[in-house]
Amino acid sequence: MTVTAVCPGSFDPVTYGHLDVIRRAASRFDRLVVACLRNAGKQPLFDADERIALLEAVLDDLPNVEVAAFDGLLVDFCRERGVGIIVKGLRAVSDFEYELQMAQMNTTLGDVETLFLTASPLYSFLSSSLVKEVARFGGDVADFVPPIVAERLARFLPPARNRAD
Repeated sequence: MTVTAVCPGSFDPVTYGHLDVIRRAASRFDRLVVACLRNAGKQPLFDADERIALLEAVLDDLPNVEVAAFDGLLVDFCRERGVGIIVKGLRAVSDFEYELQMAQMNTTLGDVETLFLTASPLYSFLSSSLVKEVARFGGDVADFVPPIVAERLARFLPPARNRAD
């Protein structure tokens, strides 16, 4: 029997924290679908096609990982694909409170279980929002995102400003 899980997110942009959770989940399941949300309620920096292309580029070494976009309810996406497990990363207790409610709703709506992976201490502070904020003000994001993502961020956001050392 093949066990498949879904690892959802906006991935705007994908960070090393996301990649840590994805890689750890991929090592524990036969197949992992990284589901990139097209959220009409948000104004992402990168459109869904760009986020998917970035995810595919940084995950191309994982043969059991597939990247796909989805709209609407995650449980519907899971049902369409016959997947009964969602994997989510948790950075802090505040993440848990919100994610627990979503997990319980997903179980109620779609009989889908959620498994939580705690963030590696190296990445527990990291979020896409923080990365975008640092990049917007010309900070170096090389420690937080893969090189291809840093390059794309530089195209969308202002270049690093000159600093006096």
